[in-house]
Amino acid sequence: MTVLSNTPLGAESLGSGFIIPAIDLIEGKCVRLTQGDYAQKTIYNENPLEVALEFESIGIKRLHLVDLDGAKKGQVVNSAVLEKLAANTNLTIDFGGGIKTDDDIKKVFDAGAAIATIGSIAVKNKELFFSWIKKYGSDKLLLGADVKEEKIAVGGWLETTSISVFDFITENMQHGVNTIFCTDIAKDGLLQGPSIDLYKKLIAAFPTLNLIASGGVTNIDDLRLLKEAGCSGAIVGKAIYEGRITMLELKSLNN
Repeated sequence: MTVLSNTPLGAESLGSGFIIPAIDLIEGKCVRLTQGDYAQKTIYNENPLEVALEFESIGIKRLHLVDLDGAKKGQVVNSAVLEKLAANTNLTIDFGGGIKTDDDIKKVFDAGAAIATIGSIAVKNKELFFSWIKKYGSDKLLLGADVKEEKIAVGGWLETTSISVFDFITENMQHGVNTIFCTDIAKDGLLQGPSIDLYKKLIAAFPTLNLIASGGVTNIDDLRLLKEAGCSGAIVGKAIYEGRITMLELKSLNN
C-alpha cells in the first residue's frame, strides 16, 4: 500500500540531492511525530522498505532514517530495518537515534549506514563524539542541532539544554564538523513552514557551514525559500506523506 500521492504540479529543479526524504521508525514502522511528541504519532506505512523503494524509483539518492525508539531508549533499536533498506536499495542512508557508544556506531555502519547521525551524545559526551570525528572522518557523521528557542534540545527532544545553538555549532566546527542539520522543534510536524529566519541567522554566522534544514516544510515553495536562504539541503517528511509535496514534484525538483 503506497502512502504517496502522484498528482503532478510544475516545478523547476532544486538540484540533485537537495531534498532528503525522512523515514522515522517506531516499532519498525514508518511514522511521524508532531513536535517530537511520542503521544502524537501517525503511522503512514508498516513497511519502510516499500517507502524507500518508492523514493528510489523517482531518482532520490539520499535517505534520512531516524530510529525514534532508539532516541527514546538511548540505544539503537531499529538496526534490522536499516540493514533491510541498505541491502535492498542503493540509497545513501544516514541513520540516527540512540547512537551513544563505540559499539552503537559500529553496529550502525555494519548494518549499512553510509553516515551516522549524531545528536544527544555530541552534547552529553562531546569528547566521545570528537573521537568519532577523528576515527571515521567528518564526512561519515551528520550532526543534528535540534533547537527550541535557539537552545539545543536532546534525548528525542525530551530535554532542552541551556546551550546556545551558535555556541554549539562554533565548538563543533572547530573540531572539523562541516555539515549540520538543524531542526526547530517548534516547527516540526506542524506543516506551518520552516524556520527561514533561524536558518538565515545561522548561515550568516557560519558562511562555510553546510546547513541542512529540517522541520516545517509544507510545500515546494518552502523548499525554494530554503534554497534561496542558502541551505545546502532540506529533510522532508510529513509534507510528503500527507501529499503536500507529490512524488512527481519530488522527481522534478530533484533532477
